[in-house]
Amino acid sequence: MDKAEKAEVVEELKGVFANAGSLVVAHYSGMTVAQMNDLRGRMRAAGASFRVSKNRLAVRALQGTAVEGISALFKGPTGIAYSKDPIAASKVAVAYAKDNDKLVILGGSVGVTTLDANGVKALASLPSLDELRGKIVGLLVAPATKIAGIVAAPAGQLARVIGAYSKKEAA
Repeated sequence: MDKAEKAEVVEELKGVFANAGSLVVAHYSGMTVAQMNDLRGRMRAAGASFRVSKNRLAVRALQGTAVEGISALFKGPTGIAYSKDPIAASKVAVAYAKDNDKLVILGGSVGVTTLDANGVKALASLPSLDELRGKIVGLLVAPATKIAGIVAAPAGQLARVIGAYSKKEAA
């Protein structure tokens, strides 16, 4: 790579680090091309990306950013998983690491918070934003449904009683 290409990669990585809701740094030593493609496909499906870059360029791109604390993780063959969603990248990376022992999670960040490997795994166990929204909507709708059932119950009982009297009189 010449200097212009390196500068371009550093600028591209700065954009990735600035716009990412979460970053996961992992070792990928020993993974085949097919396994890497599988990981990238899973990441894409979840709205995340996985990228391999030179450690020196990644550390240079991290300088002056809010997530500069993760620069110590860039030693050896490292890959970066990132997404705008704070949970997507970590969920896919942790799930893939369970299936494939060659992907070793080193740590990462969410916003400006630096995480170790256990922090990334804890983050992956959280429900996604859409799941949380669904739970909140369910909690908001549940009381209205219960109130409607309570209000409708006496009218239904009254209708059954009147129906029973009308059948009794008809007989």
